[in-house]
Amino acid sequence: QQPVQSPQAVILQEGEDAIINCNSSKALYSVLWYRQKHGEAPIFLMILLKGGEQKSHDKIVATFNEKKQQSSLYLMASQLSYSGTYFCGAETQ
Repeated sequence: QQPVQSPQAVILQEGEDAIINCNSSKALYSVLWYRQKHGEAPIFLMILLKGGEQKSHDKIVATFNEKKQQSSLYLMASQLSYSGTYFCGAETQ
C-alpha cells in the first residue's frame, strides 16, 4: 500500500515555502522522496531510514516521524529549479 500525500498539488511562487506530507496507515520503516520534472524520469532526492531522522538537499528538508507514521518534505524559499512533481515512496510493515 502506497502512502497518502497531502496536499496532492502545490503551486508555488519563487521564494515561497511549502510542506508536503506523506502519511501511512501502516508502520513505516523507510521513506523515499523523489522529484519528477515534466517529461523526465523521477529523480531520487533522499531516503530516511529511522524515526526522528532529518535530511536536507539544497533548501529542501525531509523529516520522518515514526510514531505518527508520517514524513514531511519542506520546500524553503522555492526556486525555479524546484519545479516538478514531488512524491514519496515507503517500505511498510
